Amino acid sequence: MKTLSLLLAGTLSLIGMTHAATPSTTAADDPYLWLEDIHGAQPMEWVKAQNALTEKRFMQTPEFAHTRGRILEVLDSDARIPYVNRMGDWLYNFWQDKDHPRGIWRRTTLDEYRKAEPKWQTLLDIDALNKTEKAQWVFKGADCLRPKFERCLISLSPGGTDAVEVREFDLPSLAFVEGGFRIPVAKTQAGWIDANTIYVGTDFGPGSMTASSYPRIAKQWKRGTPLSAAKVVYEGKATDLAVSAYHDPTPGFERDFVSVATDFFHSKLFQRRGDQLVRVDVPDDAQADPHRQWLLIQLRSPWTVGGQSYPSGALLATNFDAFMAGQRQFTVLFRPDAHTALSSYAWTKNHLILDVLDDVKSRLEILTPQAGDWARAPLEGAPAMSTISVVDTDPDASDEYWLSVTGFLTPSTLQRGVAGEGAPQTIKAVPAFFDASKFAVSQHFVASRDGTRVPYFEIAPKDMKLDGANRTLLYGYGGFEVSEVPFYSGSVGRAWLERGGVYVIANIRGGGEYGPAWHQAALKANRPRAYEDFAAVAEDLVKRGVTSPKHLGAEGGSNGGLLMGNMLTTYPQLFGAIVCEIPLLDMKRYSHLSAGASWMAEYGDPDTSDWDFIKTFSPYQNVRADGHYPPVLFYTTTSDDRVGPVQARKMAAKMQGFGLKGVWLYENLEGGHGAGADNAQSATMHALAYDFLWDQLQ
Repeated sequence: MKTLSLLLAGTLSLIGMTHAATPSTTAADDPYLWLEDIHGAQPMEWVKAQNALTEKRFMQTPEFAHTRGRILEVLDSDARIPYVNRMGDWLYNFWQDKDHPRGIWRRTTLDEYRKAEPKWQTLLDIDALNKTEKAQWVFKGADCLRPKFERCLISLSPGGTDAVEVREFDLPSLAFVEGGFRIPVAKTQAGWIDANTIYVGTDFGPGSMTASSYPRIAKQWKRGTPLSAAKVVYEGKATDLAVSAYHDPTPGFERDFVSVATDFFHSKLFQRRGDQLVRVDVPDDAQADPHRQWLLIQLRSPWTVGGQSYPSGALLATNFDAFMAGQRQFTVLFRPDAHTALSSYAWTKNHLILDVLDDVKSRLEILTPQAGDWARAPLEGAPAMSTISVVDTDPDASDEYWLSVTGFLTPSTLQRGVAGEGAPQTIKAVPAFFDASKFAVSQHFVASRDGTRVPYFEIAPKDMKLDGANRTLLYGYGGFEVSEVPFYSGSVGRAWLERGGVYVIANIRGGGEYGPAWHQAALKANRPRAYEDFAAVAEDLVKRGVTSPKHLGAEGGSNGGLLMGNMLTTYPQLFGAIVCEIPLLDMKRYSHLSAGASWMAEYGDPDTSDWDFIKTFSPYQNVRADGHYPPVLFYTTTSDDRVGPVQARKMAAKMQGFGLKGVWLYENLEGGHGAGADNAQSATMHALAYDFLWDQLQ
């Protein structure tokens, strides 16, 4: 699922308990409702029995041990790039390997980082913390107070959940602050105002969370006072998605804001002026981003204002203070066309870097504000069929930027540049984890059912015979405006390509590859367009002779798990096997399970007449006892408090209850929505998926 920056908390459980069953849902309606008791004794016994069957069939073989070992070598390799973010004079990194399975948070200097083997200062050792506290914490990040970066709010998750405990940490002494800010486990949003004050949204007690399980109330909390005494800044409605507040400490542009997300794609931003809230009056579905003297507005729908019309997907710039005073004059920084979309942007001190997708391939532009206009120039560095993205900048202090450059067959590099000082330089590079010389990358386009042109990437052996006999893995997501772009994966290379497999990524509607319109084309009643696109790619692979249905596998997770569920129930004839990961499947109950209510803007509300169209893409309701389905592996995690494990459980149980063969389930206890709390767990889950497909697609 596309991750909200607001990781807030449910009131029903710390690690993913479902909401209570709706009055209309009974065991007679759903005989597998009992599996929704996530940690109940009977459901967990059932899970353990399912895991044992899957382990015996697929995970107790020399082949699995080999695949898992090869993937773990990649994940634990000391040669991986230690990606960094700058805070002041230091570069910070979080690192996991075989000696630090839960990881260490550490830092170094730029001069040291340039060395082949830099020296690091360890700030927080999560494995040592777990040993001391007899816990299973997973590091979820640190928010450090600008500009000194001496005090940080550390987020620690129990077992990888979205819910976190927040603790104040002192960098000079490398210790948690005794009597400092500390917030119990919840899906909390917290951020600094000053050294003695923070904004916080968390589980304050009954009624303080939205129906989507995120904070309904934003408060201001003073050091030395109990959390219960924190001052209310804003109270939203239970039907809102989430409420948060934040402070911008940029010198000369200090401002405070309150954000009220009404659903996943609509929100209202307010500037806080004392006790007054003043609306930043942009369309609800637009993203408003104040920065220094500027206000950037990224549009999701067309906007006519000030006598001018601006298209969906455009990025506009204006002076923030003038806009708040009523002026409506904008400079268009990006205007999409039929082939391009704005992927992201990042500020340096004096420039703005745009990351543009051109038929799903990257190019960067650097913009410089000038009197009455913005100068622009290309920022070189992206090879063909690649992704280049800005991973860090230092907008308070300099024009430094860090770029990640990656491609399917090109080991990733980390480059550093300074705007106006020439081309960026490569600082770190990943070694080749597999022999890419044997493979070729190509991009293809196919007409979907309604004629829409859908792209897909194919990575295949150079000597591939178009005889329909190639084991092929087709991956997709298709939701929440998330783009599937080229990337380097030693795991895919070792576990799939080196075996002779073909790997394909489908850029179906619902994603962001061509901007908001591409996403909106598969919203709600139009959701089946995404599934038609994926099916069209599958059919094209067969038509071109790359593979055949019995040799074609499909994989997807989260919203992509819903995609897989629909491939299973609607297009079973196209596939030889399917891996359905951490999935949404029961679309009748999804809005009452874990954080499901937060996605109704994507899928619709099943408790209304929306069910008339939702039921057409709800796999749990559409699977039939007399259906002919390919073998399927469902995998999930007990600690997933975003989608939750119950959907995969219930789907597997229902299919097995029908007497259908080839239905497998594996549920990892830890890992949250990412399915792995450490590299060893991640390697296990990935190896299971690849080995299952390789075995079934013979």
